Amino acid sequence: MIGLGTIVNVLAIIVGGLSGVVFGRFLRERHQETLCRTCGICVLFLGISGAMEGMLSIEGTSVVSGKSMIVIASLAIGALIGELLNMELWFEQFGEWLKEKSGNSKDKLFVEGFVTATLTVCIGAMAIVGAIQDGIFGDPSILLAKAVLDFIIVMVMTCSMGKGCIFSAIPVALFQGSVTLLARLIKPIMTEAALANLSLIGSILIFCVGINLIWKKQIRVANLLPAIVIAVVIAFLPIGI
Repeated sequence: MIGLGTIVNVLAIIVGGLSGVVFGRFLRERHQETLCRTCGICVLFLGISGAMEGMLSIEGTSVVSGKSMIVIASLAIGALIGELLNMELWFEQFGEWLKEKSGNSKDKLFVEGFVTATLTVCIGAMAIVGAIQDGIFGDPSILLAKAVLDFIIVMVMTCSMGKGCIFSAIPVALFQGSVTLLARLIKPIMTEAALANLSLIGSILIFCVGINLIWKKQIRVANLLPAIVIAVVIAFLPIGI
């Protein structure tokens, strides 16, 4: 069944979020703060591992780094585009709309939880590759694995940041569902080089989400999202970067 992966992923986020709401009621404020920072550390290392995998390679007996220019170009150009469009504001406005419509207008952490959880579970190669594989071959295996990860991540985030995290299921449904439906059009663009660049920049953005979780909001991560598109475009340039 095409689309099963996204359906399971969305359900996993909802169930994980609801579980977090239940468990979070038994935690004091200091426990929630510690849990939030612990989650941030985990997200940091998820980002670091993905970035290092993309930048480091073994040549003979030595470990060498590369793709530094891809990182610089993608993030610099992407950040400029994101700031001009102010994509962070779009996310926050959507979060505010959800907050009012869901009856959580008194929840001060709702928007922050929604934006943080959305950026964590939507960014990355698994979402795109899994959705393409599901859309073309009806194979949801990658998205099912992602669903397990998202369940744990959203459950922990919801314990410390509240109900807003549950609503990250909506962007996941829209994004992964769209990629699944358009899989045959998107697949030719997702070459090995494009996927490698996407995974690298996506991991760096996940690292930035971790920074915000630990030190509160320091980086407007949503404004860096165009960097992922720039990274894919760079993979098709005739000159090596």
